[in-house]
Amino acid sequence: MLKIRFWPALITCAATLIAIALGFWQRDRTHQKAALQKRLLQYQNAAPIPVTAAPLPLRDVAYHRVRARGRWMPEYTVYLDNRPYHDQPGFYVLMALALNHGSSYALVNRGWLPRHAAQRARILPYQTPAGEIEIKGIARPDAGRAFELGAGGSAPQLRIRQNLDIAAYQKETGLSLQPVVIWQTGNANDGLIRDWPPATAGIERNLGYMVQWWGIAVAIALCGLYGAYRAAR
Repeated sequence: MLKIRFWPALITCAATLIAIALGFWQRDRTHQKAALQKRLLQYQNAAPIPVTAAPLPLRDVAYHRVRARGRWMPEYTVYLDNRPYHDQPGFYVLMALALNHGSSYALVNRGWLPRHAAQRARILPYQTPAGEIEIKGIARPDAGRAFELGAGGSAPQLRIRQNLDIAAYQKETGLSLQPVVIWQTGNANDGLIRDWPPATAGIERNLGYMVQWWGIAVAIALCGLYGAYRAAR
């Protein structure tokens, strides 16, 4: 007759059920992100939303195509460091765009710029058109984040920083900023590269977690019940 100790078997069953539940949770997250991914695709194919001086709620514009008219404010430029492109070190060039004659502003990620090979803090030349221009891009909640220990690399008044928070930069500069960063698209012949990675919902990661948790559940069940059986013998 097969004998299995009660408490080891009970603990094994409980751990197995928890792992199975976590797998279902990741499955549900996958379904949610699949719906988000569908919306992102719709946003990319929709007509661009105009960004004007009027306040624009983040929820209404995030990941949508947008267009804006204004003039560049080079004095409010920040270079985000440690942004590689094809394994080459470089910067993201963030610059304020004055909307409606300066009554409101938008932060624009103008593109990627390679870093000088010998002098880390030297900025290679690129073009900044004068006068009023129109740009198009994708509205995102931030300019992308790089790993950072503490906040020393993102302190105010630094021209080259690791990360940039819109609210903190608005307080630092006194500019009335829209709550998004426009990732500029298109070729403006200004020496900057705009080969942005597509916005994704990260479905693959949750699918991997789902399979991982269910694999753990199987391993716990087999190893735990076999151990309980051996202990009973």
